[in-house]
Amino acid sequence: MVVSLPGMPPLSPSAPEIAAPYRAIGVAAGDDVWVFGYGSLMWNPGFPFVERRLATVRGWHRGFSVYSFRHRGTRACPGAVLGLDRGGACRGVAYRVAAAEAAGVLDYLWAREMQNAVYEPRLLTATLDSGTKVPTVAFTVLRGHEQYCGRLPPEELAGLIRQGVGESGRNVDYLVNTVQHLHELGIRDRNLEGLVERVATS
Repeated sequence: MVVSLPGMPPLSPSAPEIAAPYRAIGVAAGDDVWVFGYGSLMWNPGFPFVERRLATVRGWHRGFSVYSFRHRGTRACPGAVLGLDRGGACRGVAYRVAAAEAAGVLDYLWAREMQNAVYEPRLLTATLDSGTKVPTVAFTVLRGHEQYCGRLPPEELAGLIRQGVGESGRNVDYLVNTVQHLHELGIRDRNLEGLVERVATS
């Protein structure tokens, strides 16, 4: 059964020009597709799926590695939002999307994640909570992009989050809500928990 969330935007129809970019990263046309969520996609995917599993991707970690110039900050007073950066491991959520919906879902994700081209779509290997390994589409941060801030010292990063306010609200709220949602999923991210403490006490 396909699971849809309230308020989900309409999906674009499948077409060769839509499917081509996904095949370029290794997504085969006509197959079910797995999508890995490490941030807001975990609790607000916005697309239909047939299966949802906790999953781990190794070689990448979740972190506040992207300057936010719009949703949680501005160019004059930037904030920071999540990216999937190299190194470590990341526990998140993997969604299996039916083949019939795949092109439309990926088109939706491209529009959602790739507006500023700060993320680089990749096909990674995720280990599901069952132990099964699956190829999964993930949006990793592009280190050469002007919005990459993954090498900032902890205090400077905390300062960005304290100051950031954008179209979607306060950056502090984004951080705290992210940690709360992770807890609800049974996921502990000690780096983000430590960042909450640093932001609150600095």
